[in-house]
Amino acid sequence: MDTAVVDTSRVVSMLPAQRRDDAGRPHVDYRAVLALAWPFVLNSSVQAILNLTDTWFIGRLSTQALAAMGAVYWLVLVFVLTLGGVGIAVQTLVAQASGARRWRRAAQAEWTAQWGALLTVPLFVGAAWAGALLLHPFALEPQVEGQALAFWVPRMAGAPIGVALWAALGFFNGIARPRVTLMITVLVAVLNAAFNQLFIFDWQMGIAGSAWATNVAQLGGWVVAMSLFLGRQANTRFSSRLMWRLRPMRLVRQFLLGFPMGLLYAADLLGLALFQMMTVRLSSVDGAATLLVMMLTSIAYLPAVGFAMTGTTLVGQSIGAGDREWAMRLGNATIRLCVGYMAGIGVFLAVAGPWLLPWFVNATDTHAAEVVALGKTLIWIAAGYQIFDGLNLGSGLALRGAGDATVPAVMVIVISWFVFVPAAHALAFAPGQGYVNFLPQFGFGAIGGWVAALIYAGALGTALFIRWRSAAWQRIRL
Repeated sequence: MDTAVVDTSRVVSMLPAQRRDDAGRPHVDYRAVLALAWPFVLNSSVQAILNLTDTWFIGRLSTQALAAMGAVYWLVLVFVLTLGGVGIAVQTLVAQASGARRWRRAAQAEWTAQWGALLTVPLFVGAAWAGALLLHPFALEPQVEGQALAFWVPRMAGAPIGVALWAALGFFNGIARPRVTLMITVLVAVLNAAFNQLFIFDWQMGIAGSAWATNVAQLGGWVVAMSLFLGRQANTRFSSRLMWRLRPMRLVRQFLLGFPMGLLYAADLLGLALFQMMTVRLSSVDGAATLLVMMLTSIAYLPAVGFAMTGTTLVGQSIGAGDREWAMRLGNATIRLCVGYMAGIGVFLAVAGPWLLPWFVNATDTHAAEVVALGKTLIWIAAGYQIFDGLNLGSGLALRGAGDATVPAVMVIVISWFVFVPAAHALAFAPGQGYVNFLPQFGFGAIGGWVAALIYAGALGTALFIRWRSAAWQRIRL
């Protein structure tokens, strides 16, 4: 009898972020959740600063350069997420392996992703070469399209470095060591800022210099991350130096898991990319204002990704330890944190918008005042978007920790491509102004497109939360 009690307590002690009251009932230890979350949040905040840094440097060139970046920024991420899903799966696999104390399996998942990143090189080179074919149907202004391609080609060619870096950081996130990830992300942000100045202005490479700055900065981060992964401490526990051999079947399985994970976010971002393209087609002012608002709201979005990634790790570790009910409780907790944070920061950004927006435009540009004026209106609509996006993020990344990717990806594809994109086209364009004529066209400009985005965020966040609460993911076995 005593042995059974001891065994039970040992199982409980393996569960993350759990405390028990005087009656022995388990509760979520929010202090433990926040202790794990704050490096994730800071890490994502640094990523937001990195994005704003790129925007600030390119904004110093011209409104056209800013619109050009806006035209392809989300499209770049769509390709990286779709082709690089093998790296995204690392955090889930490592979290579940570490929760089950299968240390070598965790290292194997990391090496598998590194091999997968190498195999994406020809795919990204092909995407770089096809840039003109991809952009031509959107009928951008010739000057804007030319600058967009100047950014697109080097950014795509260097994208495998980003996939490899994601995989390396996913390993440390999965073993609940996000401080390592934070340190490396800070390094990448500092390198990116320095190389932006060097490449764009000192070497006069223009907008292409920003893409090269990102590539070189990510390469530096990858070298540091892999050095730590192969270091003595990680090797002692995970045998990281022994698990490097490519195992083709594991690569296939990891790709099949990672592809829908990446597709979920790629489908979402493709809708946003098409929306951004629409605003650029409206005018450089609409396109630049939309990009500025998106970058500013990333101050809310990316730290919330930190809370949500905490959910990925905690849910994965709980499942690995064999307690799926506890995984549900931790997922609920991180979803609440995401929604609460994004609601508060979204309102703050809307109020502070009139003071923040002018910092990101060239005051001597003839369209600067128009960009700022439109941005002041858009940022209030974006504040409402943030609340529902918190529900989307929290639910989606909790599902990712459970390995539930296919059904959520289908949800995103349906709601994004068949609801959001047509609604944005209808609300933004006036008759004869858009890409197609069979949809109604109301001509509300960028404001109409952002209203469609708000509707989309509400529908998607609700759908993913319902999927999480259904507990269908509890039947998944990786």
